[in-house]
Amino acid sequence: MILKNVNSTLKILILLLLSTGLCYSADKLQPVAYNNPDLVVNLGVGLWAWPLPMDYDGDGDYDLLVSCPDKPYNGTYFFENTTGDGKSPLFAPAVRLSGSINNAQISHTDDGPIIMSPAMQWENVVKGQKHKAKKIYPQDNLLRDGKTTRANQWKQVDFDGDGDLDLVVGVGYWLQYGWDNAYDSNGDWLRGPLHGYVYLIENTGTTDTPEYKDPIRLESAGIRIDTYGMPSPNFADFDGDGDLDLLCGSFVDDFTYFENVGSRTKPDYSPGKIMTYKNKRLTMDLCMIVPTAIDWDKDGDVDLIVGEEDGTVSFMEHTGEIEEGVPVFKPPVYLKQQAENVKFGALVTPHSIDWDGDGDEDIIAGNTAGYIGFIENLDGGNPPKWAAPQYLRAYGEPVRIMAGYNGSIQGPCETKWGYTTLTVADWDHDGHLDIVANSIWGKVVWFRNNGQGGLNALEGEQSVRVAWKGATPKPAWTWWTPEAGTLAPQWRTTPYVTDLDKDGLNDLVMLDHEGYLSFFKRTKQDGALILQPGEHIFKNGKGEALRLNERTAGGSGRKKICLVDWDRDGKLDLLMNSRNINFYKNTATKDGEYVFEDQGEVDSRLLAGHTTSPTVVDWDKNGVPDLLVGAEDGFFYYMKNPN
Repeated sequence: MILKNVNSTLKILILLLLSTGLCYSADKLQPVAYNNPDLVVNLGVGLWAWPLPMDYDGDGDYDLLVSCPDKPYNGTYFFENTTGDGKSPLFAPAVRLSGSINNAQISHTDDGPIIMSPAMQWENVVKGQKHKAKKIYPQDNLLRDGKTTRANQWKQVDFDGDGDLDLVVGVGYWLQYGWDNAYDSNGDWLRGPLHGYVYLIENTGTTDTPEYKDPIRLESAGIRIDTYGMPSPNFADFDGDGDLDLLCGSFVDDFTYFENVGSRTKPDYSPGKIMTYKNKRLTMDLCMIVPTAIDWDKDGDVDLIVGEEDGTVSFMEHTGEIEEGVPVFKPPVYLKQQAENVKFGALVTPHSIDWDGDGDEDIIAGNTAGYIGFIENLDGGNPPKWAAPQYLRAYGEPVRIMAGYNGSIQGPCETKWGYTTLTVADWDHDGHLDIVANSIWGKVVWFRNNGQGGLNALEGEQSVRVAWKGATPKPAWTWWTPEAGTLAPQWRTTPYVTDLDKDGLNDLVMLDHEGYLSFFKRTKQDGALILQPGEHIFKNGKGEALRLNERTAGGSGRKKICLVDWDRDGKLDLLMNSRNINFYKNTATKDGEYVFEDQGEVDSRLLAGHTTSPTVVDWDKNGVPDLLVGAEDGFFYYMKNPN
């Protein structure tokens, strides 16, 4: 046995590494570490954080468990509170305990915390033993419709003050919403909204021997409670009057409060009120929020710990004040951890470039939230030492592209998404590095570098212009009409800037509005740079125009690409997103031709359920391009070129 002759401390370390997924004997793609021991960054798991705050290790302070359902970061993770601070503790890096818990929810009861997934109660989580679950209710989906239920959140609470624990269930219902491609020509959504229902399953027995009545939907002021998807119900005495109120989240970013105007034993809820702070709607920065009620700072009132789509977790402090019957919470503050592996949001899209001109390769990246970030290489080492990600700014404000109500083909529930994907290059040939970006909108824009350098180097976005010979083409499902002379290809696909024809002018290679990989040639006329319409010069092995995506609407676009001579044979190859990254070898026999044939994945490691994004680096300065992958979980993965 491999551990037979290893001392006990080392055994624990090895088992810990195995449990956290940091040892991969068969895989070449490895997480990129900060290599910066004193650095503190935002606490984060992969795509979508489901927080479970508790005193996990029994030392008297609150630690944090977080369940994460994504790929590749799937798991339930323990973040140890290393300082004991109530308001702003510093957490140790994540330790993986087990696989993820579906729709993980925590209930803080007189007998301690209870962790649940739909109809299941998880045991031994607090004790740190092998987790197991027992079924406590026969039906795990109250709507009996798993295809249209996107949140299924179960908790236990003594709802009516009779001494036993009842069940409450939050359900996100998507049947009326559908999914995508449902705008009219004015950009109005033609289907229904998301729905968020809250059910009570009353226990007429005891906590140990429950007897459950049929589920009923809860009401406020005689109307059934209905949030905008994903209610995340929290029952607690938020206003300090001795009964249990209800606070809900939503699929997007806000909170609704339902005051209990009845009593502890006979709850009755007032109409829901959207929560505010200083007369502004209280929101999270991102979407898919998961609030959990707990007196985090132990000052006697009930705070919120909230997970978001990008894997971060925030503390929202209850001020102790009540305004017009509604508790007042401070805006969210990100929890912090000791830095381990480099992360920037989710579905991160990196480009490696020396942004600050100090001679080493930095990272400029987009993500689901629509930000563009700068991750500074601090020492030029191999591997480098990295700074924490910072947002690039234009005119003093962080650059952020968002869908808003109708910018996503998948509907208004994606209002907070941006899906920025980009290339860094001197687009206007003035000697400074600019950024060319595509996004959730499917509009290609660029941000001019004003030459000031650093975080404030960018000017506001401008449309990339194309010399179309007629109307500006667009995907058939795009409801809006693009401005004449702009570029409106498929959404969420990389605009790759390169001087493909080696004439000294930066061209553009990307998917066009029909999903074909296209060459947009740059020319110069009367001193002006002109981008010509796309040409289908890239072929597959059959000699046909290379169409990388034939799907429509929400399934369109999404291709993240990089052109590089990967196999070192002197011809430009194509790297493209997949479960990790696929290598498309250029098998052309003549100079200036591009015939790409898929050679499969470069590695066996799974990095995506949605997408990855490739770029190349040369950290070891040997002149051979190595691979850097932005993964779905927002972390970066590195692989040396095997050629």
